[in-house]
Amino acid sequence: MPDPDAGPLVEVLTRPGCHLCEEALAVAGEVCAEFALTVREVDISADEELAARHAEEVPVLRIDGAVRDFWRIDPRRMRRLLAEATGRG
Repeated sequence: MPDPDAGPLVEVLTRPGCHLCEEALAVAGEVCAEFALTVREVDISADEELAARHAEEVPVLRIDGAVRDFWRIDPRRMRRLLAEATGRG
């Protein structure tokens, strides 16, 4: 179980060879740094359930397990979501 004091869990679901995934990780990393958070990359090719669920949507941004964006991550939207999740909004 995640530590509630550690802040929200930010994940980007990716797959190998995906240029949009690389861009999404960069955007998510920059925004997370503003909140002193880290991004966890999750390779969906290693998980059959995730691959079946998100095959046509990667990259996918999840915050605390909820899908918040896919294909391209909007940094303004992500900042707003993290501000709400961290109580800074």
